[in-house]
Amino acid sequence: MDRRKFLGAASALPLTAAAATMAKAQDKKFTIALIPGLTTDGFYITMNRGAQAAADALGVELVFQGAPDFNPVTQVPVLDAVIARAPNAILIAPTDKVQLVEPLKKAHDAGIPVITVDTFIGTGNYQTGAGDGDFPLSYIASDNVLGGKIAARALAAAIGGTGKVFVSNVKPGISTTDQREEGFKTAMAEEFPNITVLETQFNDNDANKAASQLQGVFARDADLKGVFGANLFSALGAATGVQQAGQTGTIKVVAFDAPVSIVDNIKTGLVDVAIAQHPAEIGYFGVVSAFAHLTGNSIPVSIGTGFTIMDASNIDDPEVAKYLYSE
Repeated sequence: MDRRKFLGAASALPLTAAAATMAKAQDKKFTIALIPGLTTDGFYITMNRGAQAAADALGVELVFQGAPDFNPVTQVPVLDAVIARAPNAILIAPTDKVQLVEPLKKAHDAGIPVITVDTFIGTGNYQTGAGDGDFPLSYIASDNVLGGKIAARALAAAIGGTGKVFVSNVKPGISTTDQREEGFKTAMAEEFPNITVLETQFNDNDANKAASQLQGVFARDADLKGVFGANLFSALGAATGVQQAGQTGTIKVVAFDAPVSIVDNIKTGLVDVAIAQHPAEIGYFGVVSAFAHLTGNSIPVSIGTGFTIMDASNIDDPEVAKYLYSE
């Protein structure tokens, strides 16, 4: 099956129909391991649901194993333990694009195919023959640069196309949040000349730190109009800082990611806009891609999934609410 036919079969048909078609081609039961960025986050829990649905339809055993925090120090031992179990393939959301290269090479060297989901290693450009981190078969995720651009446009609209804003981010070196910041800044520079982007604030995934940083930026720039939280903790922390500064509704907040709790945040005005990824699709395509490879089919080196923009005008729409991340 070539890559166009694979994508057509996987995306155009209902999951069970597409999976059943592929499952007829093999009798062996495969084991696929999914290692999330962390196990306690609604995004990865929702991703696992999509992966499990594909696994059930394909007759695949899915192992979901990860660490409780988004940290390479805790993720690498989990990865080592999974490699020792010798699954037929590994799906992983690497917690650092540099520090996970060598640990994942152990899987590759052991003959275990690797597909990265949500986050990537190296540059994310795989199977090129260039660089130490190009050995994974595929990268399946939202287009995070595009997501950052969407966030920029949403924030620009919320503040009327003029004023000062900044990015509240986790730390450098995380592929997804690096790209969201990149996309945000690119769109602001190219499309919104009347908006000034202040220095990025890195919060180490600490919402309390993000809140303090928001208040610090506001103290220096009292005409601050908005903030983009490059992940959920950044956004909610910054939103809390806005609330503590007495600026709710004045300083606009755009959040990346959309757990169920974001509904109340939007309805109360704590958050103005949320950019929802589609993690169930990422998990689904991850398992289907691994299965396709294991059954001798070629797969794309990258698969992008979509976004849904949520705000007070549409948060109660079932077609929008279905993209909330549930636990």
